Amino acid sequence: MYITVRKKHIIGVFAFLVGLFVLLSCAKDYEPSLIEEEETPFAFRQPAFFPKAVESAIDPKTGLPSNPLTKAGVELGRRLFYDPLLSANKQVSCASCHHQGKGFSDGVALTTAGVSGKPLERHSPTLINLAWTDQGFFWDGGSTNLESQAFGPLTHADEMGMYLPVLVERLRADATYVELFQNAFGELPSEHRTAMALSQFQRILISADSPYDLYRRGEQSDALSANQLRGLNLVRQKCSSCHAGELFTDNGFHNNGIDDDFGDGSHEGIYWGRYRITYNPLDLGAFKTPTLRNVMVSAPYMHDGRFKTIDEVLHHYRFGIKDTPVTDAALYQNNDKVGIPMTDQEVKDIKSFLHALTDEKFLNNREFSDPFK
Repeated sequence: MYITVRKKHIIGVFAFLVGLFVLLSCAKDYEPSLIEEEETPFAFRQPAFFPKAVESAIDPKTGLPSNPLTKAGVELGRRLFYDPLLSANKQVSCASCHHQGKGFSDGVALTTAGVSGKPLERHSPTLINLAWTDQGFFWDGGSTNLESQAFGPLTHADEMGMYLPVLVERLRADATYVELFQNAFGELPSEHRTAMALSQFQRILISADSPYDLYRRGEQSDALSANQLRGLNLVRQKCSSCHAGELFTDNGFHNNGIDDDFGDGSHEGIYWGRYRITYNPLDLGAFKTPTLRNVMVSAPYMHDGRFKTIDEVLHHYRFGIKDTPVTDAALYQNNDKVGIPMTDQEVKDIKSFLHALTDEKFLNNREFSDPFK
């Protein structure tokens, strides 16, 4: 009896040791693949004529970008962007307010798509060429980089309403996410790595293949019509002080004369614009310049979505600018009075050109689309 039990014990121990050896061997075989996947860089596209893209913040320990693009990180970020698991009620994703076909805006003035169902106080902006944003994110520049920006909508009570420890708990309970985070970062899901992955995906949302770009790069000499060429010249003459260069934005903040009353500071100074961040009186009512790229598919317009059509926007710049001590000096184009002079024909030409900034390849790129479909 003792001998039989002892034999069974020895056999059991031997089997355990063999199993442990196999497990460790598999782990050794698997670990390099994780590291290899983690370190596989994403081939970032630097379009011709664009300025140099802004890299993530520099890690003081290594002197290298703290969040370099990798294939695994970008793919994880894409999945997280479209997953409602990141919201308190599991019903709202980043994509709920940022639709690819609308330039990653949402087509409404003030969305009610968040967890609370209440209208937000600012319009959902487009997500286009964010890798070149160098003066802050949100309409007032309140976030200095994409990584920190992610926590705003994630935790806002009227947006995704997420308590970050719960988010981490959910992600760690999901075997797929555990594997994806290991592939991307070599560690378990965390709120920090979630923000990093989301920002990696948003950095690759590059729009540079509109008819204008084909013309600009010399790939299609007839990509722009005569009307559009006139419109291009008019935009450069009348609008480029803010909508500058190949990005069609200076990434700056300007008071464009849509208001002469900026509120009393209630709602956390939401109507103060950039002044809410800098407390520089000259920044009162100044909001971020949106890009003109894909502008014809991303209505409505302005930080609060008040203008439903591009015609309303152009009418404002012709006739509706309010003269205040903080109205941007670039808008005084009418014999030193507010307004940008435009004839009816010039308005038509400008609108025609703006259509040439619609990038169908960007709007339909499967690499940017919902991975769950």
